[in-house]
Amino acid sequence: MIDLKELTQVVGDLNEDRLLEILNEFVAGNPTAEEAQAVVTACQQGMTIVGDLFESGEYFVGDLIFAGELLTDSIELLKPIIGSSSSNKIGKIVLGTVEGDLHDIGKNIFRSMAEAAGFEVFDLGIDQKPAAFIEKVKEVNPDIVGMSGVLTLALDSMKNTVEEMKKAGVRDNVKIIIGGNPVTQEACTNIGADAFTDNAAEGIKICQSWVMKN
Repeated sequence: MIDLKELTQVVGDLNEDRLLEILNEFVAGNPTAEEAQAVVTACQQGMTIVGDLFESGEYFVGDLIFAGELLTDSIELLKPIIGSSSSNKIGKIVLGTVEGDLHDIGKNIFRSMAEAAGFEVFDLGIDQKPAAFIEKVKEVNPDIVGMSGVLTLALDSMKNTVEEMKKAGVRDNVKIIIGGNPVTQEACTNIGADAFTDNAAEGIKICQSWVMKN
């Protein structure tokens, strides 16, 4: 039987070779969907270790990106067992870099970690106008909208997007989290978002807390 504690630590250590070895052995044993879900949970707990090490300064942005990729690859391996149905998802996130900003590293880290945590993520890409967010929210009815930006001008775009969402009648149906270098509590309040973060791991914890309350 698979050692879930070891699996969590292997993810936390970013030990790709050992992770793939454990997962391939597990898949070869014809496990049940329930057993595979327990493995996903153990991997997600490893991601928490990665997030904590990033917060303490032991890991860097590159490590976060790599960890996200490891988790995505792991879940791909397990998908045939678990099934990729929406019933396995804990919530939906519409995500994008706001209008006027072309940066996507932070957004991509957040997306990988969110998917690894069990969210279904609809990534709009970079330089997205308010209308793109509104259209997607109407289409997929998400729990959360995530807006990313690195440039100071992104704050104005975020505020504009929230205002346009209000006019379109879709603001009250979702939680909004903003992320990136220029975001602060003051900016978050001014923009009208529900939360802000400059740390993807922290952002995931916030999103998880929101969907758990629901």
